[in-house]
Amino acid sequence: MIPVELPPNLITHFYRGGANIAALRRTSTDNAFQPEEWLAATVGRMGETGTGLSRLATGELLRDLVIADPGRWVGPDHGARPDAGDVGVLVKLLDAGQRLPVHVHPDRAFARSHLDCPYGKTEAWFVLDADAAADGAVYLGWNSDVDRADLDRARDEQDSDWMLARMNRIPVSRGDGILVPAGTAHAIGAGVFVAEAQEPTDFSILLEWSITTATRDESHLGLGFDRVMPAVSLQRMEPDEIAALTLITDLDARSAEPISLLPAPADPFFRLALVAPAGAPVAVDAGFTVALVLAGTGTARGTGAIELAAGGLYAVPHAFGDWTVTGEVSLLLGRPGVGWPRTLGDPGGATVASSR
Repeated sequence: MIPVELPPNLITHFYRGGANIAALRRTSTDNAFQPEEWLAATVGRMGETGTGLSRLATGELLRDLVIADPGRWVGPDHGARPDAGDVGVLVKLLDAGQRLPVHVHPDRAFARSHLDCPYGKTEAWFVLDADAAADGAVYLGWNSDVDRADLDRARDEQDSDWMLARMNRIPVSRGDGILVPAGTAHAIGAGVFVAEAQEPTDFSILLEWSITTATRDESHLGLGFDRVMPAVSLQRMEPDEIAALTLITDLDARSAEPISLLPAPADPFFRLALVAPAGAPVAVDAGFTVALVLAGTGTARGTGAIELAAGGLYAVPHAFGDWTVTGEVSLLLGRPGVGWPRTLGDPGGATVASSR
């Protein structure tokens, strides 16, 4: 069983962007609001039928292929929810043509109790490019403890200045990896292009919607703000916490083994790695993988062989076996977390201590 190549899957969203994605994936955008591509996605947008799901060039849904043969796609554990085509991870390209709104994602405990889902939405950003002239920064957590009543007021009045003034603004550069624990207020600044790994859901609580095409009624997961605001951390994120959530990588490095792109606390949730052979083949363990060719050309060999070229995207099944990569290529790999899917049966199996 060999990897399947996937055509572009750009998503129309409530904020602007998309030019960097179109350039990488060698396609074009349909409008100014296509800032995301969902890569090898078997989960769709919340409340919408089909939006976000990846299709093969034949029109078949990748999710349907996984549902039909979960063992060969995700391995003998058959995933956490084989009937849903669960592969344990969602990877996106996100090209911020404007600053994203301040928002928060719930954790697994909240998702289990309120949304009937074993996944929350811890996520991570790996910066592919950042334009300092546009903003070139991300916003992560509060820089001081905030009062719930004050935050409720700022949300209701859409007081963006109040929220941003209380957040940690972090200038970023190509090669920066940052973990965003569930419950943490965050935003991405204009001019930042990232590969995003996340738990496979579309759960977002918007504290700020006025800079987007979204509405208040679309901002609280259908639960109302009184029920969702307990999912939002009010505590200051300390500098040492931010440091522990950050890893800097030379994206031009060559290596004899895959290079981890995210800090270790991300490992229970998902993994991102760079494969960039230094001459000899680089070995990759068997397992479902989202593989995006960032640059160059090469070959992936497992139970068969495929040729890799810049901009190509592949869903790699577990049944491809242990595989190797050769050539002058830079390949981004997204995979489920360590111990998945067993960690979903353990409420403490995937936590980020710094999310508090």
